[in-house]
Amino acid sequence: MRYDDSSPPPESGSSANPDRHWFTRRSTLVVGIAALAPACLAGWVLTQALSGAGPGETRPGPAPQPASHSALSPGQRDAKPGSTPSGSPGTEASTPAAAPAPAPAKGPLTGRTVVVDPGHNTGNFKHTDEIDQQVDIGTNRKECDTTGTTTNSGYMEAEFTMDVSKRLRTALEAQGAKVVLTHETGDRAWGPCITERARIGNEANADAVVSVHADGVSAGSRGFHVILPAKVKSGAADTAKIVGPSRELGERIAGNFARTTGSAPANYLGGGTGLVVRDDLGGLNLSTRPKVFIECGNMRDAKDAAQLTSPEWRQKAAQGIADGIVGFLGG
Repeated sequence: MRYDDSSPPPESGSSANPDRHWFTRRSTLVVGIAALAPACLAGWVLTQALSGAGPGETRPGPAPQPASHSALSPGQRDAKPGSTPSGSPGTEASTPAAAPAPAPAKGPLTGRTVVVDPGHNTGNFKHTDEIDQQVDIGTNRKECDTTGTTTNSGYMEAEFTMDVSKRLRTALEAQGAKVVLTHETGDRAWGPCITERARIGNEANADAVVSVHADGVSAGSRGFHVILPAKVKSGAADTAKIVGPSRELGERIAGNFARTTGSAPANYLGGGTGLVVRDDLGGLNLSTRPKVFIECGNMRDAKDAAQLTSPEWRQKAAQGIADGIVGFLGG
């Protein structure tokens, strides 16, 4: 019988036909390998396509994650891809809501308005022509503003008054008051004029107005004093309605200022009371609201100057004034 290449050779029992040639067995192996190769190649191509890696590239493993302090909340970490994180309807990422603005403090001065007037302006020294303009203060005419004084080392009264005024504002706001400053650091090159300072308090319908200052008299003159409006009626000036309440405000401030700072009433005027009445200050003459000036000390005296240049002492000064205002307004 003739056998072609497609017919299997006859076998006897369990042994292969010894006449089967080696090349027949080899062809079977080659066919098997050839059949597997395309499948392996297709699998490799599919794997590379899914991983995004090109020929010769290695797909990077996942980036290591810290064990704690994850930037995601537990709810976000556990969420399935495409799901909506808890608390953020309709979005895949939650944006933290802006913190609400703190509510104004509630306190004994809630509903009250206080105007604080930082005396002078550090820019006045460079604008003497402007501040020398004459303005009407009712009883006469005088300069729009002045430079203020300095310590012997050059610390300006205007620096002192602004610092204390800002501290005073903070203390009053903590008690619930609305506080208006007649000017802020750097908001104007000079001034404002004394007429404008008075007008700001009037237009704010302030319950109390305090103008913060420091004196500049000879060395050896020490202590503070509070200036009260005199009773005047001339031109635009009419203080009849504010003389009484302004005195009460001044007395309250003087007592609390002395107690909080440890400073004594001025030894050079006021007869040891710490209170002085004047009719030549436009800021008082033109006010229609209870108003006083406070001269916190003498910048030309070394001992007073050491206090005035101390941040700790200035904080006490602001607190003493604030306590007087609170007492005056019934807090």
